[in-house]
Amino acid sequence: MKKLLSLGAGAMLAVTAGAQPALTIYNQNFAVVRERVPLDLKAGVNTVKFTGATRMLEPDSVVLRDPAGKVTVRVLEQSYRADTLSSGLLLSLEEGKDLDFIVRDQNGHENLVRGKVVRSGYTPGNEGAETPIVEVDGKLRFSLPGEPVFPALSDEGVLKPTLTWQIGAERATKLEAELGYVTGGFDWQAAYNFIAPEKGDQIDIVGWVTVSNTSGQSFNDATVKLMAGDVNRVQPNMPQPMMGRGLKMETFGATAAVTEKAFDEFHLYSLPRPVTLHDRETKQVEFMRATGVKAPVVYVYDATKHPTKVAVTREFKNSEENGLGLPLPKGRTRFYRKDDSDGRLEFVGEDTIDHTAKNEMIRVKTGDAFDLVGERRVADRSSSSFQGRVEQGFEIKLRNHKTEPVEVRVVEHLNGPNWQMLEKSDDFTKKDATTIEFHVPLKPDEERSVTYRVRYELR
Repeated sequence: MKKLLSLGAGAMLAVTAGAQPALTIYNQNFAVVRERVPLDLKAGVNTVKFTGATRMLEPDSVVLRDPAGKVTVRVLEQSYRADTLSSGLLLSLEEGKDLDFIVRDQNGHENLVRGKVVRSGYTPGNEGAETPIVEVDGKLRFSLPGEPVFPALSDEGVLKPTLTWQIGAERATKLEAELGYVTGGFDWQAAYNFIAPEKGDQIDIVGWVTVSNTSGQSFNDATVKLMAGDVNRVQPNMPQPMMGRGLKMETFGATAAVTEKAFDEFHLYSLPRPVTLHDRETKQVEFMRATGVKAPVVYVYDATKHPTKVAVTREFKNSEENGLGLPLPKGRTRFYRKDDSDGRLEFVGEDTIDHTAKNEMIRVKTGDAFDLVGERRVADRSSSSFQGRVEQGFEIKLRNHKTEPVEVRVVEHLNGPNWQMLEKSDDFTKKDATTIEFHVPLKPDEERSVTYRVRYELR
């Protein structure tokens, strides 16, 4: 359990932190932690130690207050220790001193060897960065001669990351304070599984959020909120979390749905029930489900992205009329199609989406078409330095080797906003100042050419 030690007027009191911490996790590898901690303060200066903090706490973000607003908590001094006890840390505390080392022979018998620790090799956050140096019998060894035997634990080492406060109180008082701080080591990501029949434009969508904790601290029965959006952060010089082997993955259901609301300029998602997040643990929860979403296949040929490939994309509107309408956090999308011959789902591609507001269009690419081919070439070019003009002609060839008709969206990027279309084989849509699109229908096994000539004014 998380312990709070309150020392005042020569007394020492050990109490436990309040139940049900609250976490707001951002998808930028940090979180805000809020916990209730009971304080029993004596008149004068109290020394209070809290051993439930994370290993990646940002000390200058700590707020200790009375949530009821009745008591002013005056923190006179604060210190934070995250260098928890390890053999490397203890060895560093013995630098320049003699230490016993246990040496075991082949039969398992133990012998003590006395040596002087010249250098421990310990660097906080990067243990083992340097080779230790030990002097034994007047000779230097660049390794430990055996297992070190350390003296009893002193105040120089801590077993867990510890916050220590000097709190001033005008009179004796008891209160349940709120401790809040920003910490690294938390993250969450959204993922979406799109399931489509073998034919047709409707899809089903299941959205998941994956929450991970590598903060060095476990949180039991925590209220969890997930903040979606790009919050501006000045990147602190924080140590990177040490990832353990075999990260635990747990999937948990919910009797109620994840709720969402707009918050400031972002969106806040609340998990429906308390969650226990152990250190180095990952958990998942389903946060949205939609069926019958209209998401037609759109074939796109953009020669600037690939000279011959035709991209396969899906487009759908994030609206209530289309079975959605929930602000969607950014995340990975995976597409599956049902094989009607055996009813099994086959993976057909993946992409990512950005944070998407309600009623906005979503466009995702699933791959490149096998049976559609595009080619683009400059047919001719002429220029007049006297008139300050350049004219260019282009030809785009499309071939459909499918057994069914398709429509290909040809995207062309023009060289600047000062252009005039002189000739065209097909109608086009102007998307912006420098982008046009041709929608080209193709019959099975048909080849078609789209041509156009454009004039640029150079002055």
